[in-house]
Amino acid sequence: MAFRDEQVRRLALPFAGRVEPRIAAGIAALAFIGVLIGGAFAGLIAEGAGDLAGAAAAFDGYLFRVARFTLWQAALSTLLSVGPALLVARALSRHPRFFGRTLVLQLFAVPLALPAIVAALGVLALYGRAGYLAAPLGHLSGEAWPGIYGLSGILVAHVFFNMPLATRLFLEALQTVPADQWRLASQLGMGARAALRLIEWPALRQALPGVAGLVFMLCITSFTIVLTLGGGPAASTLEVAIYQALRFDFDPARAVTLTFLQIGLTAAAVAALTRLGADTAAEAGLPVAAPRRFLVPGRREAALNAVLILAALVFVAGPMAATVAAGLEADLARLAGEAAVRQAALTSAVLAFSSALLAAALSLSLAMARRALALRRRGAGSGLLETLADTGAGFVLVVPPVVVGAGWFLLLRHAGDVFAAAPVMVVAVNAVMATPFAIRALRPAYDAASERHEKLCAQLGISGWARLRLIDWPALRRPLGTAFAFAMALSLGDLGVIALFGSDQVQTLPYLLLARMGSYRTADAAGLALLLGAVCLALMLAAERMERESTP
Repeated sequence: MAFRDEQVRRLALPFAGRVEPRIAAGIAALAFIGVLIGGAFAGLIAEGAGDLAGAAAAFDGYLFRVARFTLWQAALSTLLSVGPALLVARALSRHPRFFGRTLVLQLFAVPLALPAIVAALGVLALYGRAGYLAAPLGHLSGEAWPGIYGLSGILVAHVFFNMPLATRLFLEALQTVPADQWRLASQLGMGARAALRLIEWPALRQALPGVAGLVFMLCITSFTIVLTLGGGPAASTLEVAIYQALRFDFDPARAVTLTFLQIGLTAAAVAALTRLGADTAAEAGLPVAAPRRFLVPGRREAALNAVLILAALVFVAGPMAATVAAGLEADLARLAGEAAVRQAALTSAVLAFSSALLAAALSLSLAMARRALALRRRGAGSGLLETLADTGAGFVLVVPPVVVGAGWFLLLRHAGDVFAAAPVMVVAVNAVMATPFAIRALRPAYDAASERHEKLCAQLGISGWARLRLIDWPALRRPLGTAFAFAMALSLGDLGVIALFGSDQVQTLPYLLLARMGSYRTADAAGLALLLGAVCLALMLAAERMERESTP
């Protein structure tokens, strides 16, 4: 392997002294990301420097209350998501073969594909004041059900999203336990408690910090859930406060202070995740078939595990079923005929397609540059450019979309009509935010293709567009499709940037859905949520299928 790599480096010497096309593409991608993030910081710094007194005055009781609530709801959401996930994952691990196990795991993957605003509406359709469970819950409490807005609604929605994710990650950790340990435990007649203490808990304990940290970071940067279910200033996080400061109060100085505080919290969460060994672009794509356990649970344990799995299944399936039921009750034919809905759907499709195309291009450019730089460094340590091409895309996760949008909102307001820049900002921000996830699908495939074809391309002098079209494209077609579908689904369901830049002239389906919810047209919102959720779910399933088929 080392000899072959050295041959490739020698054959690549014609590029010495000038920038190879793959490296140039990576530099262009990094420059684009740098301009987007740097422009946001420039807008924030310029606005803060222009009104230092206002920025300093924003450090008041309201700011500390919002920051405290941001941390509090994230901590509670993490506890309520991770605790049950440990139990459910162990229950699924103890029963590797039962009817419906595959369906349960596939259902647990659905929340990852749903836009946050669709899930929020599903929670309201089920637990809201006029939800399907309002009457039974009111009967149990002995008074009219008040609904689920505020902290309770935020917690339920966060657990709906994060408990299935944590369950799949914990189950993946349990499936790494060697089969020999289970065989030995069976030979020794080890009971359930001993197996938990000696075999299962060490694997879960190793995964626990990373999973809990990932869930905590997702809850800290949760914008849509808090915006739709918070119910008022008493349940606002920093991101929602930034949105309110710009769109309702138009207090740029306060927005700057809130934004830098949000960046600090997110950076701290990402740094903690890195130390814990977690992956901020984590996937939970585990095989549905578990290895044999050799231990047969007793009746009492089997019954308890069945109750845990069933309770988790009902909790996750409830909002989904409520979303479908409420959407089918809406007048879908009338909605489809509305000019505003058709225009929003067309705008969403165009912006999501453009964003996905840009995300795929950025991801491919970074993957190509990283590989080319690794081949050219001749065994020395990786340089700054290679490090940036390898991990630079992940840095954007420190700056949430609302923060990037806020920085550019403040910067562009001095240059003209801010809302006219909505399409460009939505495409650019969503593409960059999808890049860390899209590159996961592309990099392994490109590295494998390069390993096979690098020597041939160097011998024949094939590079640039000719290499991409003739050599790389056949191997990258499916991974690129996976990255494209995943990025398009993320962009379709995003509300962060369009919430700041949206207007009557530029509306996406999530923006229109939020507007219908705000004007109490819940039936229309339910119909739009069903449409949006179905499209995003179809795209995510297509991405998962293409990724599975492209994996050797």
